[in-house]
Amino acid sequence: MELSVTPDTYAPGVNPDGNYIDTHVKIINGIYCPCTSRNKIYENETKFNSHKKTKMHQKWLNQLNNDKANYYVELIKLKENCENQKRIIQEMENELKRKSLTIDYLTEQVTKNNNLNKSNISTTIDLLEIND
Repeated sequence: MELSVTPDTYAPGVNPDGNYIDTHVKIINGIYCPCTSRNKIYENETKFNSHKKTKMHQKWLNQLNNDKANYYVELIKLKENCENQKRIIQEMENELKRKSLTIDYLTEQVTKNNNLNKSNISTTIDLLEIND
């Protein structure tokens, strides 16, 4: 049986001015570039370096630089969303624990009552038949 290895996804670097720039990447298992559809895999550095010179890739890089303020706002929203989801998950886990403890307690009570009823079957009196 052969293991399936997924290619990496290319992420540009950032220069000291905060602009996205193309960087050299070592390609081991192929690489996807987000500027195109994810169907295209570049198997080696030569092919990927040629791709980075295309108009489509350069346009994508310029778009990243033009939208970097929007990406920051989006990052803040995603972090907030992640924190809210963590809080919700924790609350649900706490509620699940409480309900599990309640179920355990009630199961124990039912078991005790059943055992008590089984031991007291012979002493049970039907109160409706007392007046007869």
